[in-house]
Amino acid sequence: MSLNLSASVIVPTRGGIKRLPRLVEALSNQSLEDFETIFVVDGDTDGSAVYLTSREVADRLPRSKVINFSQNRGRSEALNAGHEASIGEVLIRCDDDLEPSVDYVQTHVNGQARGPSGVIGLYKNVFPDTPYSRVYGADADRRFTESALATPANMQWRYWAGNVSISREIWRSVGTYDVRYRKYGWEDVDYGYRVFKAGFPVEIVPELTTAHHVAAVTTKIRGLRALHSGAAREKFVELHGTHALPHSQGTGMWDRAVAGLSAVSNEKSIEIIGGAVDSAISSLPEPVGRKLVALVVESAGLAGVRHPSRAKSSF
Repeated sequence: MSLNLSASVIVPTRGGIKRLPRLVEALSNQSLEDFETIFVVDGDTDGSAVYLTSREVADRLPRSKVINFSQNRGRSEALNAGHEASIGEVLIRCDDDLEPSVDYVQTHVNGQARGPSGVIGLYKNVFPDTPYSRVYGADADRRFTESALATPANMQWRYWAGNVSISREIWRSVGTYDVRYRKYGWEDVDYGYRVFKAGFPVEIVPELTTAHHVAAVTTKIRGLRALHSGAAREKFVELHGTHALPHSQGTGMWDRAVAGLSAVSNEKSIEIIGGAVDSAISSLPEPVGRKLVALVVESAGLAGVRHPSRAKSSF
C-alpha cells in the first residue's frame, strides 16, 4: 500500500464512550489536515464502535477507520492492528482520554523531521475537584513532570506511554508491541526500551505535553492502579532483566513504613484503606493527608513489584 498521508493517529479504546467525543472534537480541529485516525475497539462494552462509525464522527474525521475486535484481546493486539492498518509516514499512538491541542499532530510530525526517532509527549493530568486531587494528585503530577524533564537522554524511554510517535522506518525495524503483556500497562515501556535498544534516539518533547482526563481520581483507584502497574513490571524484568530497570528500596523511616504496609497490601486492603483515607482527607491538615495518600500509593506499587499475584482484577 502506498503512503500518501503525513501521519496516522492510532487510538486503542475499551469502554471509552464517555471519553471519545472529546478526543474526536480535538482531532477534528488539528492545524494539519494530512492525517488519518484509526480507532481500535478492543471488545465493545458500551457502544463505542457504533459511535465511532456514526455520521457524526465521519463528518468530523473523514479520514477515520474503525477496527472492532469481537472480544477483548489486549492493548498490544489493539495497537498492532492499528499500526498495521495505517498508511501515514509518522505513526502516533494516542490514548482515548487525551485532549490534544490544535498543533498536536503537526508537532509529532515535526519531531520526526530530523530523522527517525521515538518522540514522547507527557501528560498534563486534568483532575476533577476531589479531596485526592487537591492534596495529592495535582502535586504528584507536577513532581512527575519535573522528574521526567530532568531525566538523562539515555533513560527517557521509560516514559513511553499513550502520547508517542515513531516513523514507519522504526515500525519496520523494531516490530510490533509484545502481546505477552496482558496486565496493566508496561507494553508501552517495553516498546520504548526496544526503540532505544535498536539505536534510535528517544526523547521527551515538552511542547507535546497534552491534557489527560485522568481516571485515577481517588486514593482507592490510584492505589489499585499502582498495584497493577507494579505487578505488570514482572514481565518486563522477565524479558529484559533487572539491569534494564533496576528497583531500589531505601532504608529510612518512610521506606520502612512503605515496606511494612506493602507486606499486607492487596486489592481488598487497598480498597478499604484507600477508601478510609479518601473519607478522612478533608478533615486533616493538607500535609498529613498528602502523606497518607502517598503511603497507600507507594506501598501498593511495591506490593505489586514484590507480589505480582496479588493483582487479580483487570482494567
